[in-house]
Amino acid sequence: MLPNPKPEIQNRIRLTAEEGAWLAGEAGPAIRRAMEIVAALAQIYGAERLTPVASVQISGVSYRNIGAAGLAFLRKWADEGASVRVPTTLNPAAMDLEAWAEQGFDPTFATQQQAVIAAFARMGVGGAGGESGPFPTCTPYLVGNVPRLGESVAWAESSAVAYANSVLGARTNREGGPGAIAAALVGRTGAYGLHLAENRRATLHVRVRVALRTISDYSALGALVGQRAGSRIPYFEGLPLERGAPLWEENLKALGAALAATGAVGVFHVAGVTPEALAGPVLAPAHETTTVADLAPGYAALTDAAARPALIWIGCPHASLAEIALVAELVRGKRLRLPLWITCARPVKAAAVAQGLAGDIAAAGGRLYADACLAIAPVRDLGFAAVMTPSAKGACYLRNLAGVSARFGTLEECIHMAVTGGE
Repeated sequence: MLPNPKPEIQNRIRLTAEEGAWLAGEAGPAIRRAMEIVAALAQIYGAERLTPVASVQISGVSYRNIGAAGLAFLRKWADEGASVRVPTTLNPAAMDLEAWAEQGFDPTFATQQQAVIAAFARMGVGGAGGESGPFPTCTPYLVGNVPRLGESVAWAESSAVAYANSVLGARTNREGGPGAIAAALVGRTGAYGLHLAENRRATLHVRVRVALRTISDYSALGALVGQRAGSRIPYFEGLPLERGAPLWEENLKALGAALAATGAVGVFHVAGVTPEALAGPVLAPAHETTTVADLAPGYAALTDAAARPALIWIGCPHASLAEIALVAELVRGKRLRLPLWITCARPVKAAAVAQGLAGDIAAAGGRLYADACLAIAPVRDLGFAAVMTPSAKGACYLRNLAGVSARFGTLEECIHMAVTGGE
């Protein structure tokens, strides 16, 4: 919080009369504090004004990450009567909010995680598109939070940011946890970075000269290019994608998630597919060109070869109904020797149950869990020292955030591992 923000902010950022009143405290202490955060961030990044946002995605939901101090921070805002001004969704929690005991979570941890969700619910955070909630998920666009082309939003989750900017053509920077909460309370964020058209041109031309056959291949490609790109914006040429074809959105979801996890990519373009690439030239005059002719290094870089997986995890980012259907097809009639967990948004799980997909997976020994992300869970405390996943982002975060060994392979390889136990 700024000690005396009003004069400095108003001198450097053009505020509307309403925004100035909020900053002056006329809407109460919670809104004043939110405006201080939003305006301070806008100042730091050189914005001249704030921009209204159509929706917000909040990070910092796992109790493992925010702890007692974070919970107290949320409760203070809720106690002051803070309420979100725009549709707002939540990132995943550490556990399934209903089936946490089955997953093996400690009751004390579960109580604190539930308290985090309750604090957000008191502020009006819920599902989008009319659903009740909250529904913690890293794929808010699968539960109704779907911004339109050119619309500004304030999202905080690397893969969701990449998807919103790239696949939907919305405009968002990657917001931090407190910044996203503040944006939700005032419905504003700073007009800088990827909110501005001139900052969305591609500066890395990626020529793909290798066959991509699976969703995990797109994930491996993203891992390779993310390392090369850093914070630059890639433009992909040579991808075998067509808008509306089966799994085209899932392939782009995997690509963007890996780009953001191994690099700092907030937007990418694909020739003939993504909306801004379809609308006109997106390559900046000054750009670098790179070629990808082999995906093997992408798989190898995120695999601990000596690891013996104790769990197979699918759903990073959260699985779509189509991805769950792929798993159900692969496990139908089989018996798994290793635990198989699929994570997804709760409405997606409900659809999978209604279509019988969850039952097919359960019959083989697998489980479908809502709300949760293993990367932000106490995985070792659950008894898993090594995890196999078809997601480059999942493998990267398992190693770097959860502190466990990871193996990255195709979905078929993951299911084979689950069936054979690695023998």
